[in-house]
Amino acid sequence: MITLFRNFAKSKWAAGLFALLILSFLIVGAQSDVFSSFGPKHVIDAGDRSVDAQRFRADFERVRGNLQEQAGRPVSFEDMVKENIHVQFLESRTQQLGFLAWAWDAGIRPGKELVLKEIRRIPAFFNQVSGQFDQDMYEQALAQQGMTSEMLEQDLRDQYVASQFGAGVFAGARVPRIYGALLAGQAMETRDGRWFTVTPAMVGQAPAPTDAQLTAFINENAAQFRRPEFRKVSLVLFTPGPNDPRPAVTEEEIQKRYEFRKDSLNAPEKRTFVVLTVPTKAAADKIAADLRAGKTPAEVAAANRIQPGDYAGTPKAALGDPAVADAVFAAAAGSVTNPVQGRLGFSVAKIASIEAAKPVTLAEARSALVQELQLEAVKKVAYERVEAFEKARTEGKNLTDAATAAGARIISMPAFTQEGQLENGQPFNAPRQIIDTAYGLSKGGESDLITAAEGQYFALRLDDIAPAALPDLKEFRAPLAQAWTQRENARRLSTKAEELAERVRKGEDIAKVAASAGAQLNTRAGVQQNREAQEQLGEGVLRGLFGQGKGQVFTGQGQAGFIVGSVDGVHPASPALAAPLVEQVRPRLTQELANAMVEQSFSAGAARVKAKNDPAAALAALGVEASPAAPAAPAPAPAKK
Repeated sequence: MITLFRNFAKSKWAAGLFALLILSFLIVGAQSDVFSSFGPKHVIDAGDRSVDAQRFRADFERVRGNLQEQAGRPVSFEDMVKENIHVQFLESRTQQLGFLAWAWDAGIRPGKELVLKEIRRIPAFFNQVSGQFDQDMYEQALAQQGMTSEMLEQDLRDQYVASQFGAGVFAGARVPRIYGALLAGQAMETRDGRWFTVTPAMVGQAPAPTDAQLTAFINENAAQFRRPEFRKVSLVLFTPGPNDPRPAVTEEEIQKRYEFRKDSLNAPEKRTFVVLTVPTKAAADKIAADLRAGKTPAEVAAANRIQPGDYAGTPKAALGDPAVADAVFAAAAGSVTNPVQGRLGFSVAKIASIEAAKPVTLAEARSALVQELQLEAVKKVAYERVEAFEKARTEGKNLTDAATAAGARIISMPAFTQEGQLENGQPFNAPRQIIDTAYGLSKGGESDLITAAEGQYFALRLDDIAPAALPDLKEFRAPLAQAWTQRENARRLSTKAEELAERVRKGEDIAKVAASAGAQLNTRAGVQQNREAQEQLGEGVLRGLFGQGKGQVFTGQGQAGFIVGSVDGVHPASPALAAPLVEQVRPRLTQELANAMVEQSFSAGAARVKAKNDPAAALAALGVEASPAAPAAPAPAPAKK
């Protein structure tokens, strides 16, 4: 059963089911960002489970983050919608939630202890020094991924449901032996053949191309050769430049901010304590009794086979579990708390020492306060410049004069494409609004104020447009001639090989044909389709021998030229040799069959709970306008085929 469970966990359908968890949770292998959205409509409805617009946008943002990392450039929601990625994700997620809703109704429900046990196994939740489960690290890791403990626990419950269901399907599935016999017969079959290679030396090099030939070559491959349109802009920046002096901060401002922030700046009360967490209250009661009887936390932890949580000089705000935090900071030094039911079980804490809250002096807080006030001053300057710029534009001034009047900076940006790439192929690291605005203007056009993320403001003028164009023959003649020559040489080889192959097809002996071309004839008997034969003969020969019937001629690309060959004999597998292979391939075939069965189960479960999604609501959640072809009404997720 363990083997079957592991096979299931590695299967493609299980990977598909938990792609969202893998993409959204760094501790099991990815990274993510979270964006919010608004809207009362559910994007997905599956029984008693649903996904609202905010959660769908956050989930899809994780997918976008992964795509951006792979592409090495910004990827917008609009780009993903054009590729129909949102529909694929929407349908896959609908199938998953539909199946999980059906499974829960059917009684496939993991116990809470299983979920808690799995959480305590995740390495990212353990202190690297002590090797113990760290509640604070647990909360921080979840927050960094835009998740809550409830979301993680739900994902783990879903994982157990699917795993247990899949393991049950795998345990009862087994394909007939005849399936394995077919594959074994094909794998153990041997073939005889002869072949020769048509090399470049036999056909000669193509002569240098003429301008007319190169021009025709460019036109034939226009899509590959066409240089994209590039645009250059002048950008208005309202924040102070790197060489501008930092805003001055007066002593009066520092003192006033200190008085305002004094309470929050003070070092809070800190405590040193040990927390022991177990699944049941009975076990927690026994731990509390043992600690009060004088046993050390280490002794009690060893007796209960748990890892103690050591906290040295920890403030209350650093504890992620409010119930445990309240109990710890209400207890006296040297005391033991009563069992407290927290998020991960029942906890008992022993308080070692208490460090009282310590006021922070003005001198200690000065540096941080000055930095905070200067940052606010920079934002204030930028906002004042934005207002002055807008006023100047309203008065009729052009972009340059308005920027000068407002004290803003104007910088020239390098040329970039609509896809956000520079001329050297590197990504253009600028907010997407700048790119979109630039490609919405005509040459010399000036934009209105652009509001980007994190309160950034820009304005731009489109200075130049380099239209998309095919390469200039004079400028790129050398690389174009090289590409044309390579293509022409390959065409000559292919034509010659087909001419020789046609002679063999008409009945001429392949040995004589090879001799007439000055080629060496290769003869092999008993060739088997395996890796060793591929390394020795090459993929082209192996594909030709096993891609044709007896007496047929084949051609193909070889390592040194084009291959011409014939299949002289086909020998079926020996039963004595094929029989052991039958049993070896049956587990793999069984796994593929079980995968198909589980996929059908997903589809059936989603249909049973009437799972459906709303593509229009999905687009609205992403802030993308629906195209005329986009469906506007909720549509049930189609069954997988």
